[in-house]
Amino acid sequence: MQASAAELPAGKRPDSAVLRGGEGVVMALTGDWTAPHARALEALAGRTLGSVQGARTLALDVSGIDTLDTLGAWVISRLVHDLGAAGIKADLVRAQTVHRILFDEVRFREAPPAIQTRGGAGFDLLTDIGKAMVDFWNDLVAGVAFLGAVVAALGRIVVGRSRFRGTALIAQLERVGLRSVPIIVLISVLVGGIIAQQSVFQMERFGTAHFVADLMGVLVLRELAVLITSIMIAGRTGSSFTAELGSMKMREEIDALRIMGLDPMEVLVVPRIMALLIGLPLLTFISSMAMLFGGGLVALVYGGVSPEVFMSRLQGAIGLNTFSVGMLKAPFMALVIGIIACIEGFAVQGSADSLGSHTTSSVVKAIFMVIVVDGLFAMFFAAIRY
Repeated sequence: MQASAAELPAGKRPDSAVLRGGEGVVMALTGDWTAPHARALEALAGRTLGSVQGARTLALDVSGIDTLDTLGAWVISRLVHDLGAAGIKADLVRAQTVHRILFDEVRFREAPPAIQTRGGAGFDLLTDIGKAMVDFWNDLVAGVAFLGAVVAALGRIVVGRSRFRGTALIAQLERVGLRSVPIIVLISVLVGGIIAQQSVFQMERFGTAHFVADLMGVLVLRELAVLITSIMIAGRTGSSFTAELGSMKMREEIDALRIMGLDPMEVLVVPRIMALLIGLPLLTFISSMAMLFGGGLVALVYGGVSPEVFMSRLQGAIGLNTFSVGMLKAPFMALVIGIIACIEGFAVQGSADSLGSHTTSSVVKAIFMVIVVDGLFAMFFAAIRY
């Protein structure tokens, strides 16, 4: 389709002229090859492609082009590609430096062919499993690398090469520990009461309702308190860390810290992870006491187990090893939660959708890894009979 002169905007019309014919054609391009002349450019490219059939080579002299923009450069680049597909070797000659840069940037490229995938639910399931395993491995590698960066930052603080910010640690301890106490106590009392109630109902058939103290003591101190606390902290504090760091990443505040000469690892990550390492064991202890209190209260109401009998059975059932198992797990849970939350926060891109997806991913991954770590510790302590 060819545009008339009246339809064209102001400026020099794009045109082409054959300077030399035969097998080696030389063609000069002139005028303005810009977006306002788009219709004329398309028509001119089509005429050029049809007029040089039978030639072996074509030299496009672009020195006469007055104005060139990305659309004009792309049309010329596509013309060279189409000529090559027709068996005509085409080259651009005598291009101005600024035009040469533009030709290089907008060079015509064919879209890659679509990847053909096999159908079937079974194949799709295996593909999803494979992708999940690859993602899990990448997350594991990233976690180990991030842990190394945290240890390096702690080392710099210990040797005095970096100034430790105590106020940041206290502020994070208040958020992680103090403000989490009410919800941890409430959930722990309820969970302890539910476990005691079900235990009493089952043991009453054998006349051993007082053994609920033995069950509660071992289960709560070794497994349940640290697990419930870690899951609550992963959902409450871990998501908060990810959202905060993600928001700072979106507003380029982390880049601003680097420009100011501050290490985001030392300023943002270390105080949060140290607060978790200190706060989670304390919350685990509080959770244990709250669960035992709730269990003892329900045992008294439903099973008639007096506080004296409950405490006596509890003292005989548990030992230092029972208490220390749960407390030893807590710092490792805290480290896992903190690393995952910070990694996901730094991975946020510049959109609200990215922030939401990474916050969700942080909670899910943290809870999953907390359960995995708890299972690994359970197998380890069982193997060493501790």
